Amino acid sequence: MSAYCELRNVTRVYPGNAGQPALHALGPINLELEAGKFYSVVGPSGCGKSTLLEVIAGLAPASDGEVIINGRPIHGEVADGVGVVFQDDASFPWLTVRDNIAFGLRRQGVDETTIARKVDDAIRLMGLNGFDNAYPAQLSGGMRQRVCIARTLMLEPQLILLDEPFGALDQQTRLLMGDELLNLWRETNATVLLITHALDEATMLSDKVCVMSARPGILLDTVETGWPRDRDSRIVSKPEFGELTSRLWALLREESLKAMDIKQRTG
Repeated sequence: MSAYCELRNVTRVYPGNAGQPALHALGPINLELEAGKFYSVVGPSGCGKSTLLEVIAGLAPASDGEVIINGRPIHGEVADGVGVVFQDDASFPWLTVRDNIAFGLRRQGVDETTIARKVDDAIRLMGLNGFDNAYPAQLSGGMRQRVCIARTLMLEPQLILLDEPFGALDQQTRLLMGDELLNLWRETNATVLLITHALDEATMLSDKVCVMSARPGILLDTVETGWPRDRDSRIVSKPEFGELTSRLWALLREESLKAMDIKQRTG
C-alpha cells in the first residue's frame, strides 16, 4: 500500500528570543502513513507530538527535512485534502449544530441542496439526531466534539489529523467516542493520525502506534496492533489488548522519566 503522507528527516527548532537558546522540539523524524490506515502517536509530555501534527498540517514549517502529502511536498502551508480536529472546543457558539457542520461547505460556495443532504448524513452518522437546531452551549462536551469532527469531515479530507480530541472526556465517553471515530474512519476510508497521551486509546483505535522519545522527539518504534478493520471498544477485554498496552508502556517508561527530568531542569 502506498504512503499518503511521508516525512523525510523532518525537524522543528523554535528560535530563541530574549537571550534564550533555541529549542530543538522535534526530529529528525522519518515516517510513512499508508493510505487508509489508522495511526496514533504517543510519547511523554513535551516530546513534540502536537508539533509533529502542526508540521504535517502545514500550520508550522519544518526547520529541516520534507513533508510530502499525496505526492506533493508542502512547505508550511495547509495541503488540500487535510482536515484537523483539536482538543479545544472549536464549535461556533452563535451557530446551531446544523450551521456549525455546514460552515466549511458554505465558505466553499456549495449549493444549499447538497449542503442539506451532506449535513443530514453527518448528523445521522455522528448520532446527533434531534439536536440539529441546538446551540453548542446546550450540548455535552462529547457532543460538541462530534460537531467539530463532523464539520471537518464535511470537506471530505483524505488525511484526518486529531490532536487529543477526547482528552477532556471521561473514560467511558472516550471509549464510545472511539467507536464512533472508527465508524467514521471505515466510512470515509481516510488516513487518520491521532495524537494522544492515552495508551489504551492508542491501542484500541490504531492499526499502528508510533512511539516517540523525550524531547527532542524522535520515533523510537512503530507497534502494529494486528486488529481487524471492523474493531470496536470490545477489544479492550482481549488479552492481546493488555499485552500491547504493556508493550507501549515498556517503551515509554524511561522516556517519561527523562521528560520529567528535563521539565524539572528547565521549568
